[in-house]
Amino acid sequence: MTKRKYSIEGIAATILFLGLIFVVLLQVFGRFGLFVAPVWTEEMARWIWVWMAMIAIGEAERQNVQLRMSIVIDAFFPKFRLVLFTLIDLVYLAVTINLLWIGYKTVIRTWHNEAVTLPFSDAVLYASYPVAALFIIWRVSNRIWSQLSTGWQPKIKGGKEA
Repeated sequence: MTKRKYSIEGIAATILFLGLIFVVLLQVFGRFGLFVAPVWTEEMARWIWVWMAMIAIGEAERQNVQLRMSIVIDAFFPKFRLVLFTLIDLVYLAVTINLLWIGYKTVIRTWHNEAVTLPFSDAVLYASYPVAALFIIWRVSNRIWSQLSTGWQPKIKGGKEA
């Protein structure tokens, strides 16, 4: 299976990042006295940041670029690493599914809470994790399936196993 250069998560995170830059620039220029910055920009910047970070986790999972301490793992045989990384992914999947449920309950609980300066419910902010969790579950499940069907293929960087 070939990996596409761009993904839904990557595009969404990029658009959110560009929106974040715009909102922060509104804040900055408003503080220079060029115009009065809208009151909602600080809260909106925070909300965009949270959504961007959560959605970007799905992109990191798609590209399999999480931080790993591999000094001990590198000493093991590739088959053992396949089993170990698959077990780690299965535990990660279980934790993510549990957090998805908790996030869903949080969205329901905050549905009628109003944001301070934005005309939205706080549930919009808290919905960022359940949405991101769906991407994470999809990407980790694909990775597990790929590892089990093709075997673990180490990434090669600079002639060494990554």
